[in-house]
Amino acid sequence: MSDNLPPQDLDLSFLYEIADGSDEFIVDSIGMFLTQTPELLDAITDAINAQDWATAASASHKLKPNLGFFGMPQSQAAIQDVEIMCKGGSPNPQEVEAKFAQVKSVVNTNLIALEKIKAEKEANL
Repeated sequence: MSDNLPPQDLDLSFLYEIADGSDEFIVDSIGMFLTQTPELLDAITDAINAQDWATAASASHKLKPNLGFFGMPQSQAAIQDVEIMCKGGSPNPQEVEAKFAQVKSVVNTNLIALEKIKAEKEANL
């Protein structure tokens, strides 16, 4: 996998497919993602800063399926790399920080895009 994630790794086609035309489902799903994801990003950041690798691995593991659901396969693969590095117990902190910083940057960009999509869908409800 490339060490450089694209600036935006977001494909909502799966979400739209399972929503089956329900803007309410899309709004609710995006809303949950917008609530949970920053919390998980903060938990991973705090754990990495504290070199609490077990917590960083656990929070990365929780974030991973959400990224897949929201069509962020490259970010999902990168957070899995973070999880695996942290599970080892004594990873290279700089390597973990660099990989996670890439994921966090892309996901934060996507959070802004998802806020806009959610607002547009809510306006049509």
